[in-house]
Amino acid sequence: MKEEKMTFKVFDDEGKEVECEVLFTFESDETGKNYMVYTDNTTDEEGNTKVYASIYEPDKDETKLEPIETEKEWKIIETILNELQESANATKNGEDEQ
Repeated sequence: MKEEKMTFKVFDDEGKEVECEVLFTFESDETGKNYMVYTDNTTDEEGNTKVYASIYEPDKDETKLEPIETEKEWKIIETILNELQESANATKNGEDEQ
């Protein structure tokens, strides 16, 4: 079964249209806000995929991404990303041993 990717388009600083892929969304009990974590599938100098996060309201007809402005919110997102990475690594390592 093929999993359908959720994508959206944004304009970069130069006015160029860029397609982004939603990696996951979640609601934080701590802040009561909804977050979207996404990528434009580009990589940094070290070859890591660039990942971005924004606040959004899932109940709105038109999704508007708002910037994350507090260190607390970034820490919440960072913790989730680290947990997902550890889980992915554990799964990958488990498959390699078989």
